[in-house]
Amino acid sequence: MGLLAILQQPDIEKKIQEAPDSSYEIGVVIGSYLPFVALVAIAYGIYYYNKKKRGSE
Repeated sequence: MGLLAILQQPDIEKKIQEAPDSSYEIGVVIGSYLPFVALVAIAYGIYYYNKKKRGSE
């Protein structure tokens, strides 16, 4: 995940520099981190489901 973040960083910085106002900057930041947060939440949900399923056996 660190490699992907490094690869995305220049693009995000470029978008923020070209942003027309601060609202756009906030949208770019949220839009760039939201997919990672969603993947972590899904992974945790799968982990919790499997942990609970194994405990009931």
